Amino acid sequence: MHRAAMGALAGALVGAAAGPVWAQGDAQAAGTSVGELNPTVVTASRSEQKLADALPHTTVISRADIERSQAPDAVSLLRREAGIEIAQAGGPGAAASLFMRGAGSNQTLILIDGVRVSSGTTGTTQIEQLMADQIDHIEIVRGNVSALYGSDAIGGVVQIFTRNGRGHAPLANAEIEYGARNTKRAQAGISGQLDERGDTSFALSVSALKTTGFSSINPQQAPNANPNDNAYANRSVSAQLQHRFSADWQAGLTWFQTWSTVSYDNAFGAPTDDNESHNQVRAMSAYVDGKLTPDWKTRLTLSQGDDKNLNFTNGQVQEPGRFNTRNRQASWQNDWAFLPDQMLKVGFEHLDQTIDTDAYSPPTRRVASGYIGYEGKFGRHQLQLNLRRDRYSDFGGASSYYAGYGFAFNPQWKAVASVSNAFRAPSFNELYYPFFGNPNLQPEKARSVEGGVEYQSTVGLVRMTAFETDYSNLITSVFDPVSGNFLAANVNRARVNGLETSWRGTLHGVDVRASFTIQNPQDLSANRLLARHARHFGSVSAYKSFGPFSAGIEWNAAGERQDSARTLGGYGLLNLTGRYQITRDWALSARVENLLNKNYQLIAPYNTASRGVFFTLSWQQHAPQR
Repeated sequence: MHRAAMGALAGALVGAAAGPVWAQGDAQAAGTSVGELNPTVVTASRSEQKLADALPHTTVISRADIERSQAPDAVSLLRREAGIEIAQAGGPGAAASLFMRGAGSNQTLILIDGVRVSSGTTGTTQIEQLMADQIDHIEIVRGNVSALYGSDAIGGVVQIFTRNGRGHAPLANAEIEYGARNTKRAQAGISGQLDERGDTSFALSVSALKTTGFSSINPQQAPNANPNDNAYANRSVSAQLQHRFSADWQAGLTWFQTWSTVSYDNAFGAPTDDNESHNQVRAMSAYVDGKLTPDWKTRLTLSQGDDKNLNFTNGQVQEPGRFNTRNRQASWQNDWAFLPDQMLKVGFEHLDQTIDTDAYSPPTRRVASGYIGYEGKFGRHQLQLNLRRDRYSDFGGASSYYAGYGFAFNPQWKAVASVSNAFRAPSFNELYYPFFGNPNLQPEKARSVEGGVEYQSTVGLVRMTAFETDYSNLITSVFDPVSGNFLAANVNRARVNGLETSWRGTLHGVDVRASFTIQNPQDLSANRLLARHARHFGSVSAYKSFGPFSAGIEWNAAGERQDSARTLGGYGLLNLTGRYQITRDWALSARVENLLNKNYQLIAPYNTASRGVFFTLSWQQHAPQR
């Protein structure tokens, strides 16, 4: 069944990709604006550029996309994107892993408003705690970009931008939601410009969510797990303040924080165990940017990203149970446009990463970094070159490069190619955890080559990319006969190659997003597929407005995956959304998740959500009509 589903999905995407060539007459009827199809992005090169000009394969999830999808969290938004797979250990708030182009969850960099928020102990980010109602948009950059960002950016970078108040007078908004599994959510916010010229803008948004959830673990596969439902609660806040001193200079502050409590099951515990995890994610930054000369732009940023985790069993703190990370970073970037369409980029960063845990006492990690980059256009030719050096206090240094080239056949068609390398610094657990850590570890390494083609017009942007990444020095546990323990060691190798396609556009007034990925994720050391990675997966979504009504349909599908000795079956999920604009300010929305009530697993032995129906009442203040 899933093979037919995947074939239909691939066929739909091929047809969609061909659609823009003959559907240009529908541009004016489309619900998606041209600006939304080709927005300005910053993550692909660390400077502003149009999406179609980005050489790395980049896509954007806009605020309009978030509202149309009615997705509750970042995990639900990202699982639809090309090259991205999600493996989650249960329901909302449960630990989730993001795999991009086969890279592990600790090999993909997650940023919130430019701030690192990863755990230093695990190397991963709690993306499952990030609620969609706090997000303005997301930029996804695929492939090795360590030459831009340093460690962890092997699979790519996901940068989440919180809501801002630029471009309009102060306006308020609020919404309440109720749905399956006693899910209750409320959000309220206000944002806007404080003066007519827009020199000062602000945004503030708060939200809360509670759900009784469902039992995370299948008791037939793990009879020792607690069979009760696993509840989840989340409180989130985001705020921004920006002031423009002149046409060339501005400064700002950003703050995002989420507090959550999630109940989880332990397959190796007792059926009566009550396990809870109390979590926090926080991202704060202060920045100033401006022009020192007409051609020289500079930006200075001070930031702090926190990841906190405290675990309880039956009301008592686990031993060990506390794992806190603080990332403090200073960054100075300079862009020099020395000729038209020619830019030189030079930057310096310093990162202090400290750990607070009751498992061990590691030293503070200090990272000093410098990078240089060049971006240029010569007629039909486009070039991006980046070089970076990172010096670590605990294991030495690592160098990264990126070389990308684009050739425009005409205003619509462009070929792209790149070669790059990347690295991942060992986590604190891998270096220092008792009876496992190895202080002599070296960084994991990766080398990538990719090539593709891009088509853009007023009705869509299509990108098809073939890629191959070779991994070496991968860290795994190896039995040490001297100590009798399994210790971390740089011994594994892997290779992932594949083809990914993304399309965003409009057909006959229907807003469409589609993605399809074929890959071969091989663990070369064990001669098997990488765990929890499918050979093929994809997504198609379509949204259409009919006067005050709008409706959407979304289909996500994936092939079978290996998880230890178990084969996880392929699946196809169908979701529906609808919205009725009651008045200019009020709207009623509904969504149905997993309409066909598909029973599937992302991780053995964990369950996934059954069919669920949710209703949302929204209020969005609008400026008075003149």
